[in-house]
Amino acid sequence: MDPLVILIVFAVIAVAELPDKSLFASLVLGTRYRASWVFCGVAAAFLVHVVIAVTAGGLLTLLPHRAVEIAVAVLFAIGAAIMLLGHESDEIASGVEESMEVTAEVPARATFRRVALTSFAVVFVGEWGDITQIATANYAAHYDDPVSVGIGATLGLWTVALLAVTAGSKILDYVAVSVVRRVAGVILLVFAILSAVTAAR
Repeated sequence: MDPLVILIVFAVIAVAELPDKSLFASLVLGTRYRASWVFCGVAAAFLVHVVIAVTAGGLLTLLPHRAVEIAVAVLFAIGAAIMLLGHESDEIASGVEESMEVTAEVPARATFRRVALTSFAVVFVGEWGDITQIATANYAAHYDDPVSVGIGATLGLWTVALLAVTAGSKILDYVAVSVVRRVAGVILLVFAILSAVTAAR
């Protein structure tokens, strides 16, 4: 394990997840049901997605090194474009609407199992092809260190999920989603440039 890789991946994935629709879905679920129940479902969904992303990134490393760096550079560039040029209002509305629809199906006298499974389903479906999943796969290919990348990504996602289900609504009063998106976009753009330079060399 490489502590530096864990720290880098943790920081980037946490920042990239802040303006994501899954955060807002978790926030809505956390306001309706017990936070610990919601977190268990959300955390499990994130863990499954990290395992999938790291596995996909590991498969990329089977390619020649230059091809890997080119693929990583392209994917990072796409991620940066999504974060810098996308409209956060659409993702917010989608995440909140999705969670509202699903929570409406959970009985008022909800059990741990129902809430956790609902939370898992909302995040598991919503995270497919998400920027954090793509970034995690990229880091797994870039660093060729699946364990460190997996730990960093999981901790980053879990941290954001914990904030969302406990104090999400208060945090959004002080943090502008558009600013977070731009910061995440710039970070991904820097990694795209670094990967492109490595591939060129």
